[in-house]
Amino acid sequence: MVFKRRDRRSPLQVLWELIWPRGGWTRAFHYVKHRVRRLPDSPERIARGIGAGVFASFTPFYGMHFVIAAVLARVINGNILASLSGTFFGNPLTYVPIGVISLQTGHFILGTHFEEGSEHGLMGKFASAAADLKNNSVALFTDQGADWHALNIFFHEVFYPYMIGGILPGIVAGAICYYLSLPLIRTYQQRRRSKIKAKFQAIKKKAEAALPNPENPG
Repeated sequence: MVFKRRDRRSPLQVLWELIWPRGGWTRAFHYVKHRVRRLPDSPERIARGIGAGVFASFTPFYGMHFVIAAVLARVINGNILASLSGTFFGNPLTYVPIGVISLQTGHFILGTHFEEGSEHGLMGKFASAAADLKNNSVALFTDQGADWHALNIFFHEVFYPYMIGGILPGIVAGAICYYLSLPLIRTYQQRRRSKIKAKFQAIKKKAEAALPNPENPG
């Protein structure tokens, strides 16, 4: 097939490129920045879209950040494509600090606490919740009893505090990215329009120079 990849990637390579893209995150960041700047929309709408995408990165709904960003961008009249690019703020390099900030903020707001320890740590709660989810799915088709204890702990100590705690830092980070990106996008678009205008003027001058002068036909 014409569009088939010549270098077939293994599942391990695909997974690794999700964590560390080809060329590194710096190159990926500059690519996303270049694509955002060239979006055919007003700087305000693009900046609002970026802010929506950044906010979505602070939600615990992993795998749905694109959907959340697009819906939020639509609500605040932002550029949807820019919002999808804004979710780049949440990546394997920032997930840990985002998660820690959101969890700590959530428990502070709710007045609760997160139980530490080897058996009750964050990864342990994730593993126990995943095991409960798997066992309860099996229980739907067998005589095995369902047990929601680990999922209940995960919801009250991880998911719910994360969801509540991610709102405030998400708004702050989204607002900062909005105000930082707005002048940059506006300046870039003005320079781009100036360059395009200069090119058209140069083409026009060449075309006029190539035309015969009616006052000096000979």
